[in-house]
Amino acid sequence: MAAFAEIVLGGLFHAAVLFLVAAGLQLVFGVQKIVNLACGAFYALGAYVGASAAKWAIGVGLPTPLVLVVVLLAGLACAVIGPPLERVLRTVYDRDESFQLLLTFAFLLMFQDLFRIGWGANPQTTGSLFLSFGTLDLGLFKTPAYNVFVIAVAITVAAGLGWFLQRTNFGRLLRATAENRAMAEAVGVNARAMFSVVFTLGVALGTVGGALVVPASAASLDMAAELVVEAFAVVVIGGLGSISGALAGAVIVGLVRAAAIVFYAEAELLAIYAIVIAVLILRPAGLFGKEAV
Repeated sequence: MAAFAEIVLGGLFHAAVLFLVAAGLQLVFGVQKIVNLACGAFYALGAYVGASAAKWAIGVGLPTPLVLVVVLLAGLACAVIGPPLERVLRTVYDRDESFQLLLTFAFLLMFQDLFRIGWGANPQTTGSLFLSFGTLDLGLFKTPAYNVFVIAVAITVAAGLGWFLQRTNFGRLLRATAENRAMAEAVGVNARAMFSVVFTLGVALGTVGGALVVPASAASLDMAAELVVEAFAVVVIGGLGSISGALAGAVIVGLVRAAAIVFYAEAELLAIYAIVIAVLILRPAGLFGKEAV
């Protein structure tokens, strides 16, 4: 029982971070119809900047809770790159999807080089920062309190996104623009401003996800590409363009990954992609995706 619970909590911790990145990917595609291969770069940027911010905060003697605040603010601040990158993307909005994929993939490669120039080839860590939050005694086993915090953040973000898209006027305008851009513009919606806001929000979700994971992990040059692979597995399972699908897909991938690591680590990716293949065969649109018409 204790081993099962540890697998579940470990899987949900990874799923929480994965959801934040995948939600940004889903949001951008849902409104802008662009598959953003650069989402992994935003995740890595948040991790690198978050690691540097944590080292600074620890160096000046801030208490642990404030260090975490600094890390999260640093990740959120990285979203300032969103508007200028979106302006570049405007040049390919009406072009073939291959141009969009190539441009966002170019962003990914450029950011990887910038990470190498700015932080070098060695992984950047925050030491054992996540252990400073202590552990929670859940009866049969103990778990790092930081992991529970990250899961809570992801749940809060998921609820907040749902409320924002369904209950606010701006969210309704976003959904209208996603459904029919020409009609939305005809009734006065500024689609360009919408696209800039959506892309920046997608960047923020990715960079905050990276900032959240770095206290318990490390920022490395290969994390961007690795995250893209898992994010697209989430998208395929959940359905392209669906935030609910991003949540469900992230939970499935996180739990399968955690179980594979415990029982047979070599089958980690194999297990994930076995599920991806099954979903593509049985439900090509994904669990929450819409069938093409």
